[in-house]
Amino acid sequence: MSSGIACWRSAASCREGRDPMDISPRPADGSPVHRLNPLTKLVFAVTVTVSAFALTMTWWPLLLFCAAVLPMVISSGTLRKFLPVLLALWVPIALTVYLIQGFFYPETSRVVAGIGPLELKYEGLVFATQTALRIMVLMGGFLLLLLTTRPGELMSAMTQRGMSPKTVYVVSAALQIAPALSGRAQGILHAQQARGLPVKGLRGRIRALVPMAGPLILGALTDVGDRAVAMETRGFGISRRPTVLTEVPDTAAQRVARTVMGLCALTAVVVNVLGVLR
Repeated sequence: MSSGIACWRSAASCREGRDPMDISPRPADGSPVHRLNPLTKLVFAVTVTVSAFALTMTWWPLLLFCAAVLPMVISSGTLRKFLPVLLALWVPIALTVYLIQGFFYPETSRVVAGIGPLELKYEGLVFATQTALRIMVLMGGFLLLLLTTRPGELMSAMTQRGMSPKTVYVVSAALQIAPALSGRAQGILHAQQARGLPVKGLRGRIRALVPMAGPLILGALTDVGDRAVAMETRGFGISRRPTVLTEVPDTAAQRVARTVMGLCALTAVVVNVLGVLR
């Protein structure tokens, strides 16, 4: 009985938006970043990602994250949501990169430490640091987009700019994968708790992964069929340009900003190709 009450309380807190791992934007959010055109935020995420991967200085991605991504997150008021989700996604990947590159990086001359037959290499740690920081910038830019943009607004903004429906769908579906799977996993977890499955502690959560995987995968496959029917009903793939019911506001200043960000990304790629900053 007590586990059912605890589950009911946790489910209620998720419905009220108190789940720290919920990355869907709330209707009450109204910061200047939320009010930006979704295309501006999409171009920003792409620009910081390209810039982080293009330049080869080790600490450049960290500087880019602190100077560009973090101020945007703070001004949007989503820092309390942003940091837990980013750390939960980034830390496991970063640890994996450090283990693989640190011990198996080729062509090294400096060994930091030895663990049995394995050698921890300095060059591998440097490369792992740069790679992990680049991934952090990538995740941060697109996580900011997810936290401050509704998928429907992004689709409408892209359609208004005359983009192909296929491109619009691919971008929108890619951005909705994580929130959709997270919400479905939370629902399955709460249902298992209501049936008496213990999920407290690390061992309980690991034990709950197996019964959660089946419904999660089957639900995702069902969603694919539902999306296909909905897209066919709405005339997806027609040659004529569809009518946009929701006009997403855009300004000349934002169009200029998107152009400047695109030029910055292009400049970073050119600098990489020419080998100016190495």
